Amino acid sequence: MKKIKLAIVSTHPIQYYAPVFRELARSESVHPRVFYTWSQKSERETLDREFGMRFAWDIPLLEGYESQFVENIARNPGANSFFHINTPSLSRLIRAWGADAVLVYGWNSYSHLRALMTLRSRMPVLFRGDSTLLDPITPLRKLARRLFLRWVYSHVDVAIAVGQNSRDYFLWCGLPSGKIAFAPHSIDTIRFGDPDGVHAERAAAKRRALGIPDDSIVLEFAGKFTANKNPILLLEATKCLGQSVHLILAGSGELEQRLRSAAHQQANIHFLPFQNQSDMPYVYRLADLFVLPSRSETWGLAMNEAMASGRPVLAASRVGGARDLIRAGETGWIFDSGNLDAMIAALRAANAIGRQRLLQIGENARRSIAKWSTQEAAMGIADAVSRAVMSAA
Repeated sequence: MKKIKLAIVSTHPIQYYAPVFRELARSESVHPRVFYTWSQKSERETLDREFGMRFAWDIPLLEGYESQFVENIARNPGANSFFHINTPSLSRLIRAWGADAVLVYGWNSYSHLRALMTLRSRMPVLFRGDSTLLDPITPLRKLARRLFLRWVYSHVDVAIAVGQNSRDYFLWCGLPSGKIAFAPHSIDTIRFGDPDGVHAERAAAKRRALGIPDDSIVLEFAGKFTANKNPILLLEATKCLGQSVHLILAGSGELEQRLRSAAHQQANIHFLPFQNQSDMPYVYRLADLFVLPSRSETWGLAMNEAMASGRPVLAASRVGGARDLIRAGETGWIFDSGNLDAMIAALRAANAIGRQRLLQIGENARRSIAKWSTQEAAMGIADAVSRAVMSAA
């Protein structure tokens, strides 16, 4: 049977999406091509304002699947503003390629929203996003938001949810359950495995180099040092646990100097610089418990990575993926977002059960996250596309 030609619209190569696109390219039912709408034309070094530095991911992002970059004529190209992605040729290029369906990642840019509107009359339009209803807003803003989003999603044939909070969001936006598919928010779980123990050995050596005793419990945050990620809350909570509990903060960002000042003369608090993707499997294994204290997070894929590395997770309640991934006491714990006392209580409970028990829970987490893999995500997307095309036919 002829494969369905699926045009995928995405802003730029992303380390979490590229493995899914590669897996889709192996599908027996779908032939994908990704149309990138931002101005990044390679995997070259780019500026990340939240990390506060220039870097290039050290894993391949354009290999194993078809892609092309669409000319962006916006005066100030970028992915963080609605009018900074303007690609007039996008729909024409998709049609010229002979696409049978289109999958759009995110509507909050001019070109992506226009693609939803202009292509629906020609082919099935699918949408993938991870928005939630977790953040509180005023009743008036909530009403206006809902009316606008109902109009946006009226241009979508099938929305692909990434988890339970994502599905609730699509229902709230007016999509009937029959038009909502599922493909898990995923990482390349195989890459975070450690079949020969190399990552574990490297992590053990690094812990010793940091002066961390073998029997000490280590907490860890890895990511951007920003107000929304809220690493300050974790640092303050760690101070209440005593010197025997160690904290590793890996990353960079606008709060780095504030964090370092708050940790001054604290021998149990350690900083690591920004870590690239190939190092992350060992970085997660430095910890006995990974903590994601974000004030707001649509998903929190660092949880997936930590769990795939065999580590339990303590996540804030407004981290969107916590509802799907965390089972209290089995794969991790959830605490009330922004609540210092709740975080301290959760950390004390984790500390009380000891390092060996934490590592056992981490093994549960590793087994649990297996179904949130790149392969499962690709299968979910391929199935949704096939159903949409059959329905249109």
